[in-house]
Amino acid sequence: MKESFSEKLFNYTNLGLLLLIGLVSLFPFYYIIVVSFTDSKSFISNSLTLYPKNFTLDAYRYIFSTKTFTNSLGVSAYLAVVGTALSLIVSAAFGYMVSRKRLYGRKFFMIALVITLLFNPGIIPHYLLIKEMGLMNSTWSIILPGLLSAWNAILLKTFFDGIPESLEESAFIDGANDIRIFFQIILPLSLPALAAFGLFFAVGYWNTFFQAVMYITDSTKWPLQVLLQAMLVESSTGIADAGVASQMASEQQVTPEIIKMAAIVVATVPILLVYPFLQKHFAKGVMLGSVKG
Repeated sequence: MKESFSEKLFNYTNLGLLLLIGLVSLFPFYYIIVVSFTDSKSFISNSLTLYPKNFTLDAYRYIFSTKTFTNSLGVSAYLAVVGTALSLIVSAAFGYMVSRKRLYGRKFFMIALVITLLFNPGIIPHYLLIKEMGLMNSTWSIILPGLLSAWNAILLKTFFDGIPESLEESAFIDGANDIRIFFQIILPLSLPALAAFGLFFAVGYWNTFFQAVMYITDSTKWPLQVLLQAMLVESSTGIADAGVASQMASEQQVTPEIIKMAAIVVATVPILLVYPFLQKHFAKGVMLGSVKG
């Protein structure tokens, strides 16, 4: 079908506007990447640079030579891996449990889940609960409260509704129990949905900030986002180890601004690299969970 002049004009205008919005949105991150690879003297002499002048990796060498930054990077990676795995197992197990009609009292569990979705007790009860459980200054103070996401459990329950119960009946006849059916049959069939929700959980744990600020006061256990906030608010880098800092300061190799930019890149890139590997399952998983036949 041949497009009219007005339709072509509309489409090209739309395309141009979207490209412009995309470029404007991406430019700040592009600028951060450029600055992180720029030599300190070139950065100081030029307020705006569109490409790395005197390309250098000094800022990255510096942040990875500091124990504080590598500790925070390890904490964030631990939260993303362990937290995502446990949250997926707990949310999928709950969603599968309430999706089975043979479960006695499943309506009660669903109502209890929805209540947690509608009513939030607030920050103070959360804080007192974590404190009374002895989880202060522990990464479990971040992982345990997020193990069961009510919204994601409901979406997973909708996904599991589409799996025929006759499949389980066949497995029961072959001698499998509920746990074996869940791990060896249900979970492998749910990979698209698990990949999609796994990405949600991983991004959430990697970007953990508010809970860490409330529950973790020991700076050696800070996740990366809390350390970044401290770096950006303070005038210095905030990650300096005494020996490394004095050496770098004396040599004047890296300015605090460039170190901050490098830290932002390191904190952002790992989670962006996950998307291409899960993109195929991501779109399919979200769509499967959203349609009920």
